[in-house]
Amino acid sequence: MRRCSKCVILETQDMISFDEQGVCSICRQVEYKQTKIDWAARDREFHEILDQYRGKGSYDCIVPFSGGKDSTFTAWSLVKQFNLKPLIVSFDHGFYRPGVLENNERTVKKLGVDYMKFKSDWQTVKKLMRESLIRKGDIMWHSHCGIFAFPMHMAVKLKVPLVIWGEPTSEYTSYYSYEENEQVDEKRFNRVVNLGINAEDMVGMLDGTVTLRDLEPYTYPKIADLRAIGYRSICLGTYIPWDTRKQAEINKTELGWQGDQVEGIPFERYWYEKIEDAFQGIQDYLKWLKRGMSRMTHLASIDIRNGRMTREEGLKMVETYEGYRPASLDVFLKAIDMSDEEFHRIAALHVVAPHVMPDWKKLQRGPELPDQKDWTINIDL
Repeated sequence: MRRCSKCVILETQDMISFDEQGVCSICRQVEYKQTKIDWAARDREFHEILDQYRGKGSYDCIVPFSGGKDSTFTAWSLVKQFNLKPLIVSFDHGFYRPGVLENNERTVKKLGVDYMKFKSDWQTVKKLMRESLIRKGDIMWHSHCGIFAFPMHMAVKLKVPLVIWGEPTSEYTSYYSYEENEQVDEKRFNRVVNLGINAEDMVGMLDGTVTLRDLEPYTYPKIADLRAIGYRSICLGTYIPWDTRKQAEINKTELGWQGDQVEGIPFERYWYEKIEDAFQGIQDYLKWLKRGMSRMTHLASIDIRNGRMTREEGLKMVETYEGYRPASLDVFLKAIDMSDEEFHRIAALHVVAPHVMPDWKKLQRGPELPDQKDWTINIDL
């Protein structure tokens, strides 16, 4: 398969393209970010936006919050650097790890902010994960949709028009570029987030026991309701140069934020990456089965673009860390009552050419994460 000549991303990545030098569109976007954007002007623009909303209601803005590296930094930055009073809104997808729950409590206490957390019905979530896997080869439809829809519902209900997210998608994918003014709106929700399945579709796909009323947290609010509050939904990373590694260090220093081990990547280098999801290893494994690349490819490519790794080093990292069956898959399959055979048969239906799915029965099982035995705290098995 074809790889980018600069980073290590494969041609099976969504929305990817290559120029005549064989460089991928994501690398070119990051080059534009690094060389063409006037960040001082962007900073002034951001302050002008904040001045329109500051002090106008109970809260200056809503910060959607998982407790991962990006949303934690966003909350810290808005409070400590921009002097805002945000409402922190968290959609709990049902498989937060114990460490991130501790991080979240520590963060909101140290920042001195109000914190709203919503957790959806686990029996419905299990049905949504199974159906999402069958339809799209992705277990996280409910997570994708809930994380991006629920805070917008709270914006409407609480009349807080400004919602500020973390990194723009142009940092990692080619759905948008840094040359665009990316808005986190319904267009992006339908284009990037919901996998092409809206809540009405999902109700029709399920067994009749789940209604549209049950899936309200996964629907995007009506545009008329959003316009009525004069909403604006933007990314902090549009206005400041995003660097997850540097920002994770700020989280650690300023908030006592703790990293954790994640399946399929080296802890000593990526202690901060996707620590919040117990099932992250499964999602990454599915990507590897379908596309021939996993999180290690993604992270190595980021480091190459930022001058922290050579392409040769990146290829070696990919060879070393990709291609293992995650131990967390055992927990997931038990939770949704599915066999190994059914899981991999479904994955095979979603393979992206020219990749060919390997024989999963020959794969080595990766080691369990140290906290796997504690996941039942948040995952009702």
